[in-house]
Amino acid sequence: MDEKKYLKWYNKVGYGSGDLAGNMVYAFLSSFVMLYLTNTVGLNPGIVGTLIMVSKLFDGISDMFFGTMIDKTKSKLGKARPWMLYAYIGCAVTLVANFAIPNSIGTTAQYAWFFLSYTLLNAVFFTANNIAYASLVTFCTKNSKERVEMGSFRFIFAFSTSLIIQSVTVQLVRHLGGGAAAWRTVAIIYAVIGLVVNTISVFSIKELPEEELNAGQEHSEEKYGLIEAAELLFSNKYYLMICMTYICQQIYTAMLNMGIYYMIYILKNEDLYSVFSWAINIPVILAMCITPMLVEKMKGLYHMNLAGYILGTAGRIGVIFAGIMGSVPMMLAFTAIAALGMAPWQGDMGAVIASCSEYTYLTKHKHIDGTMYSCTFFGTKIGGGIGVALCGWLLDASGFVKESAVQPESCLNMLYVMYLWIPMILSLCITFIMSKMNVEAANQKLRAQLEEC
Repeated sequence: MDEKKYLKWYNKVGYGSGDLAGNMVYAFLSSFVMLYLTNTVGLNPGIVGTLIMVSKLFDGISDMFFGTMIDKTKSKLGKARPWMLYAYIGCAVTLVANFAIPNSIGTTAQYAWFFLSYTLLNAVFFTANNIAYASLVTFCTKNSKERVEMGSFRFIFAFSTSLIIQSVTVQLVRHLGGGAAAWRTVAIIYAVIGLVVNTISVFSIKELPEEELNAGQEHSEEKYGLIEAAELLFSNKYYLMICMTYICQQIYTAMLNMGIYYMIYILKNEDLYSVFSWAINIPVILAMCITPMLVEKMKGLYHMNLAGYILGTAGRIGVIFAGIMGSVPMMLAFTAIAALGMAPWQGDMGAVIASCSEYTYLTKHKHIDGTMYSCTFFGTKIGGGIGVALCGWLLDASGFVKESAVQPESCLNMLYVMYLWIPMILSLCITFIMSKMNVEAANQKLRAQLEEC
């Protein structure tokens, strides 16, 4: 019997457009805030990195708070949509604030301004908006195919927006005259676009009544304390592997986001940052389109993810050799190969977490799905904080000269290490972890043992 359909095509597209709004914030901030703070405001990259890491701690903690608040919400718009709608107003305001630090105040006040606006944006408004947005998949339809389609549209908008932001921002700032005023204007443009699109997304879809959503479901909530939850999580070796993978990935991403410095000071062409963004994002989009077919062809997630990261690591090794040779075309080609290999994991990590949660149930007989998802993504926030902080510390230690067009040899050498060598080493580490992360086989073996009993 076919599942009941709840959504029209425009509902799915409208939902997916919400990630255009989200990435107006995320892509702009993650790719360019460090550059703005060091080269325009003149702040120390090491201190900035430390502040971002501390802020990420608050960001991770706030996830569970807003998840609980959404569950308790009752309104005419539903549970999630009010949070998605109103939280983005705060996103728009604080995004502009991050790129509008006054020159007239002291340096200490500038650090405080940035930390407050960055923390409010990430730990409060963006977290509330993003968690609400993600949860709409479960609130708007009970049809599993429609949920997959909603996720697909979201993915298309997310990566397309990131690609556009990374491609046009540098040129747009330059077109507007450069300097602090130009960065502030670009932030205002992105904030307004995001606000409009987010509002359209909210009203393009409706949440199901709670009675219909819960019809035919019997669920008894399992209760366990914080200590027991921690014990269940840390007794699961596959959960620990996923967390380590996430941390390595986030540091990897932070290093690649520092590529704008590599383009400015090594390749002497800041416009190449957008070209490299295309070399990363287009293969990712293509790979994600064929990931379901690859899973079936390679008989499971384990083999596909491992093979993908072997290819990705080979690509990053190629980037090193091309970088040493000074060949931009070869760097682009190997960057694309690396992105192509690593992409499937981006699309199926949710399924791997689900298998990891099943492993806990099969070994400990406890359902901790929600806790595992929340705590796993907390790991991404921690990893992101460490990654950005490490970038700032290494840049500062290298002798980076703020607001200078010419950098010392020590800084140039460090940029080679950060953009070429560290991503390769991290890819190698992830590949090793992937080789041990065959949770599918472990679950299959456990299920067979239980059937024999």
